[in-house]
Order: sequence, then structure tokens, then C-alpha cells
Amino acid sequence: MDLITLLPDYYKGNLTMEELQSILNTDINTLANKFDETIDQCFVNTATSILSRYEEIYGIKVDVSKSDEFRRERIRAKIRGIGTVTKQMIQDVAASYSNGEVEVIEDNANYKFIIKFVGVKGIPANMVDLKLTIDEIKPAHLAFEFEYTWITWDEFETYNKSWDEWDLLNLTWDEFEIYREVI
Repeated sequence: MDLITLLPDYYKGNLTMEELQSILNTDINTLANKFDETIDQCFVNTATSILSRYEEIYGIKVDVSKSDEFRRERIRAKIRGIGTVTKQMIQDVAASYSNGEVEVIEDNANYKFIIKFVGVKGIPANMVDLKLTIDEIKPAHLAFEFEYTWITWDEFETYNKSWDEWDLLNLTWDEFEIYREVI
């Protein structure tokens, strides 16, 4: 914001007034930026300097060696995990860790549920922390397991590639197992 533009025209060219407005301009811009930073700290999605405070509030072990986004992910998952545990809650928590679609399959006869990752192929990152979070929120009498999605033969055939074309992709086995073409 340029404060001198808000004043009457007869102040234009007045060096004293222009210098005063310039000093005030700097102070107001600094204040506005600090205000924006303060507001950012009020929300988990934009917080940086007080993430450890959010972690303490939700009973999460503070680990400043992890990235801010990783820490936010754990906090959001913990927030979603507050209240009565439902299938949807577990699904939302698992989805927040995998950044993809998740199905929760109930196996009531065996007192367990299966968390199936359908939006992401392979094993998502942060599985250790997801397991800890699920252990914290699930009812104690239920067991759980994870199920992962890999490339299927049918999907492989839909790509209509020759073996030479597959070779040109130069994929490792791990990369091939989770291969997905963007259409």
C-alpha cells in the first residue's frame, strides 16, 4: 500500500510528507505481513512455527526432524480421529496418510477390518505412523491389516504396449508394480 496516494494532491512533492509516508508505509506493510503470519499459525494447514504446540495438544510425539507437511498430515489425521470411531473415520484417516482413495472392509466375524489402498498403487509412505494412528483410534478388540494395490494383468494388457515399448520405459520391478498411465 502506498499511503501518499491516499492524501490530498497538495502533499505530492512535499519531501517531508513523502518521507513520513514512506516510513509509515514500511511499518504498516510489516504489520500486515506479521498479522498474516499470525493468522496462518491459527490453522493446521498453514501453521509452521507452532506445529509442535498442535502436536502436544493432540498427544503426538514432537519430531522436528520431519517435514512440516508430514507433521501437518499427522495432526490432521489425529483431528479426524477424535470422537466415536466409525468406518468413515478410519477411511478418512488412512486417506490423509496415503494421499489417495482408501476402502475399509469390515470383517466382523473375525473382529478385524482391512484398509485397502485403491487410489495409490504400492505401499504408501508413512505406513509406520499410519499404523500408530490407527492403533490409537480403533476399538481395542479389533485387529486390522493393510491391503495394497498393484498393477494387474488386465490393466497391463490395456496399455497395448509391445515388450520393446515396455523395455524403453526402463522401469525397475518396483516401478513396474505401481505403474499407472495418466490418460
